Amino acid sequence: MLLAGCGSEAAAPAAAPTSTEAAPATTAAPVATPAPQPVAPLTGLPVAAVDPRPALAVKIENPPIARPQAGLTEADIVWEQVVEGGTSRFVAVYQSRLPASIGPVRSTRPMDPAIAAPLRGLFATSGGQGQYLSAVSASGLQLFSFDAGDDGFARQGPRQAPHNVYLDPAALYAAADAEHQAPPAAQFGYAPTAGTQTTIAQGSAASGLDLQLSPDATPSWTWDPVARSWARAEAGTPATAADGVRVSATNVVVLRVEVVATDAVDPAGNPVPETLLAGRTGEGLVATAGRTVPITWTKGGDGDPVTLAAPDGSPVLLAPGTTWVELVPTGSGAVTVVP
Repeated sequence: MLLAGCGSEAAAPAAAPTSTEAAPATTAAPVATPAPQPVAPLTGLPVAAVDPRPALAVKIENPPIARPQAGLTEADIVWEQVVEGGTSRFVAVYQSRLPASIGPVRSTRPMDPAIAAPLRGLFATSGGQGQYLSAVSASGLQLFSFDAGDDGFARQGPRQAPHNVYLDPAALYAAADAEHQAPPAAQFGYAPTAGTQTTIAQGSAASGLDLQLSPDATPSWTWDPVARSWARAEAGTPATAADGVRVSATNVVVLRVEVVATDAVDPAGNPVPETLLAGRTGEGLVATAGRTVPITWTKGGDGDPVTLAAPDGSPVLLAPGTTWVELVPTGSGAVTVVP
């Protein structure tokens, strides 16, 4: 008998060991946060770097004999005020651009510290009554005056005195003292992106503004959709600067203000008026991007800028660019929005 041998089964091969070693950790590269785009303090326009120079406010006259004025189109902000006799004068403020010549320069008035003091810069005038000049200096501004013999002023033809004082602004910057070297703070709020101006969100369309500061001061502004700015006219005549460039503004801010007569008189015997701004509030409107919106304005002391509130109470945002501020009396003045 054949005997069959029984053999055992072969062992299964062992499984390969499983690695438990963790993969090396990776660290994400930090994401750099871009620096905010610098903007010019008095226009809100983007710049490569903010110019370190201070603001310069200059008194410029505006009767027909003074037109066309030099340097108006280079100003960042222009304030228009009523003076004696019903004519108007400007406080033109420069910082981002400087013209070669500014004028005709005329004398200061009692409301000028309230307009210019928030700039904490330089103030140029042909002169003025002692009490008004002292108030400018006391407000923290560095005062420069033609009558005091300061450098930078000169009489130029063809107009006769007193309508022929012009200013070279570079001379004033060279004479600025150590306390008046810093650029100004922003005076208004500006929309961070296109289409976020307050007039877009809360305003209504308008083609123009007709203003009456007095019977002799009747400027108007017409929206130019091609230039995207408001073009100025004086009593219906297009306003141009001495170089022939049309006077225009990105924003027009109208403040309804109380104007009172002071005890002072001018050489012709006319009472010197004062526009009351410090410690006051009032109504007004803002014109931007072919639209207008009613606003409420408020000002603290002379050194505080004017604040603008929209109908919903939010701060007004202008379009970046140049701004004209029209101080229209509540009594004798008038404001008409042209649809």
